[in-house]
Amino acid sequence: MAGAEKDDTNKVGIHLKISYKPQYISVMDMKVRQLNLKDDLIEKFSVKDLLEKNIDELSGGELQKIAIVDCLSKDADIYLFDEPSAYLDVEERLNLAKFLRSFAGEKEKGVFVIDHDILFIDYISDALIVFERKKDDSDDTSIVEGHASPILNVRDGMNKFLKSVGITFRREPETGRPRANKFDSVMDRGQKEKGEYYYSD
Repeated sequence: MAGAEKDDTNKVGIHLKISYKPQYISVMDMKVRQLNLKDDLIEKFSVKDLLEKNIDELSGGELQKIAIVDCLSKDADIYLFDEPSAYLDVEERLNLAKFLRSFAGEKEKGVFVIDHDILFIDYISDALIVFERKKDDSDDTSIVEGHASPILNVRDGMNKFLKSVGITFRREPETGRPRANKFDSVMDRGQKEKGEYYYSD
C-alpha cells in the first residue's frame, strides 16, 4: 500500500495519497525543525524542545514521536503506521491510540496500524486484518509469505490471532485493559473451552 514492497499480483491500483511511518526510521543528519511539522502536532506530542536537535542525535522514543508527527503533518487520504508503539511507554501508547482514533474521526481519514502491542491494538482498532504465516515444512524463520484474513471486527480478529498462538486474554475490571491469562490457569482453560481467546464480558 505504501509502495515499500512490490505488489506480487500487479493488481493493486490505489489512487490515494498515503502518508507512511515505516517500522525502521531513517536517521538523517539534519535538524528536526527542517521537517515540515505542523505546530498543533508539535504541541500535542510535546516535541517542541526537540526542534533544534539533529535527527541523528535523538533517542529511540524521541525519533518515534518525530516520525509520527512527520507522518501526520502530511496531507493524505490514508495514514499508515508500522509499529508506532515501539520505544513509547504504556501511557504514551494509550495517548497515541486515543489521538489517532480522534484524528481519523475528525479529519475523516483512513488510519492503518501494524503493531505487536495487544493493548495498543485493542484501544485503537475499529476492525482488524490478521496476517498469518504460510504453513510449510521449512525451518527458515525469515520466510515472510502468508495470507491476510478478510476484514474482521475487533473481537473476531483478536480471537483468531490469539487462538493461533494459544494465548487467552481477560479484561481487568478495574482498568478495562486486556491482560494475558496465565497459561493453563482456570481462566485460561475455561476461555479455551468456550473458544473465547480474547476476553469474556
